[in-house]
Amino acid sequence: MENIEKQIVYEDNHLIAINKRAGQLVQPDDDFTEESLEDFVKEYVRVKYKKPGDAYLGVMHRLDRPVSGLCVFARTSKALERMNKLFAAREVTKTYYALVHGKPKELEATLVHYLLKDTARNISHAYNNDKRGGVRAELSYRVIRQGSGVSLLEVHPITGRPHQIRVQLSKIGHPIVGDLKYGSNKTNPDRSICLHAHSLEFIHPVKKERLKIEAPMGEDHLIQLYVSQ
Repeated sequence: MENIEKQIVYEDNHLIAINKRAGQLVQPDDDFTEESLEDFVKEYVRVKYKKPGDAYLGVMHRLDRPVSGLCVFARTSKALERMNKLFAAREVTKTYYALVHGKPKELEATLVHYLLKDTARNISHAYNNDKRGGVRAELSYRVIRQGSGVSLLEVHPITGRPHQIRVQLSKIGHPIVGDLKYGSNKTNPDRSICLHAHSLEFIHPVKKERLKIEAPMGEDHLIQLYVSQ
């Protein structure tokens, strides 16, 4: 409970946002062998608001286990339904930070690929055209800083495909540091990858006010440690 309270970056009657640590599982896996972030947040809501029985919590978007950063849950079914519509209509501005190998030729660009998911291996493949029947994936990026063999990117995914940022950056020859699945040549000590979900900006589903929620990186975050070298 105390750990979850420290991770909360926004909370009202409709939404609750957590700054997820790399390695945390967002939802229970198929075997239900490990407690997830969803489990912990549900218990936090149940205890804090004295909910009888199981507290309601809706998952509207997911972060991969090795990714850190902002994860927003809905506290009501109305908020979940409306947020899902915002995501589907691409009315949510998503900002990530990614530390990648190498230096992109273009300091700012938009990438469009077509992704095919290999479910058995839990990996996606990116292609430059749709001849194989993949789903369209689009993101934009800009280089913030470049160092010794690495670049820090600000990334804005426009679509929301599984592993999208990871596979699209790998496709252009710049895999995320620590992401062995998509071409990194090194692993991070904590098995994380250097990808952080920094912020979401949208119209609040109930209050109808523009809201921007941010999940700051701590000084000990691997991305911060890399760029400070």
